[in-house]
Amino acid sequence: MYFIVVKFPVKPEFVDTWMERVTPFTEATRAEPGNLWFEWSRSVEEPHEFVLVEAFTDDGAGPHVNSEHFKTFIAETPDALSRTPKIVSRQVDGDDWDVMGEMQVD
Repeated sequence: MYFIVVKFPVKPEFVDTWMERVTPFTEATRAEPGNLWFEWSRSVEEPHEFVLVEAFTDDGAGPHVNSEHFKTFIAETPDALSRTPKIVSRQVDGDDWDVMGEMQVD
């Protein structure tokens, strides 16, 4: 699977409406057959930073970046950002989250 984490540094004036702004992109991506998850969080250390954790099947990443909703998001989003997002994108073994081996909860 492709496991991706992206940090989006949002301009202060767009922070309160960021999640509303990305809702169409989020919904369209979650509906893709190759999407495994697509989850937004807000940084607790950087109040203007949103973190996207996403995963795709091996065959799902290509169609995602070639989709119309991805192209629209890439074209329309920069005006709301204070700088270029940072990303970690890796192909990894597996197809879902694993249970943490170092901790067990009964």
